[in-house]
Amino acid sequence: MLSSIARSLHLGVSGCQGSRRSIATIISGNKTSKLVRERLKNEVEKMRTQFSGFRPSLVVLQVGDRDDSNLYISTKLKAAAEIGIDAKHVRLPNTATQDEVLQSIRLVNENLSVHGLIVQLPLDSVNPINTELITNAVSPEKDVDGLSCINAGKLSRGDLNDCFIPCTPNGCMELIRQTGVSVAGKHAVVIGRSKIVGAPMHDLLLWNHATVTTCHSKTPDLPEQVSRADILVVGAGRAEIVRGEWVKEGAVVIDCGINHIPDAHTWT
Repeated sequence: MLSSIARSLHLGVSGCQGSRRSIATIISGNKTSKLVRERLKNEVEKMRTQFSGFRPSLVVLQVGDRDDSNLYISTKLKAAAEIGIDAKHVRLPNTATQDEVLQSIRLVNENLSVHGLIVQLPLDSVNPINTELITNAVSPEKDVDGLSCINAGKLSRGDLNDCFIPCTPNGCMELIRQTGVSVAGKHAVVIGRSKIVGAPMHDLLLWNHATVTTCHSKTPDLPEQVSRADILVVGAGRAEIVRGEWVKEGAVVIDCGINHIPDAHTWT
């Protein structure tokens, strides 16, 4: 989901009339991921040494059989295995009712051998299911995605050491750290206000002492807001929402979005 991060060295982007070409340092998400996984693997090994027989356990609960969800889940299971986490995939059919999903969550909540629960979104069911009700049904102590109102509330109040933080904003903070740029005292702009990316990203930057502006589809002066950003995080659901000439020199830019851009070529 984190497509790239760059620290611009010159203002101006290729394709912008009358401007210099952009020179940027790209921070490798793959390299950062490997560093994080190695650190977590060492932490898990240390726990297993301290507590004989202990093995952290994760359940990923899926409703339906969406191809994109299957891909995300397989990636999560592979990463968990590399780190030393016992991860189990539980799939309910796309005919599952809301009560059946809640019952599955209750069973995991009550299982003391399971330490984390991820409910894969979106919920792919032919029956109506309230996503908010489902995410809030996950025990806050097992809500490793940080999507329950309790974990979101703690994050918004700055209780960073007492809550789970959504993975994408947390990954953004890790990438910013890799640049060597201090967040404290910087002007950060977040584009997007979703519960999964935009809102928690705002909170993380704020409680790491940045001055934060959140922009969205109704923001009337987006170019002006972007031009002020020392740190720019884009989590909008629209491709090319930011123009290169808006970004100021030296800014750290992170794109969290996955957007489809049609090919301009016509094939016959």
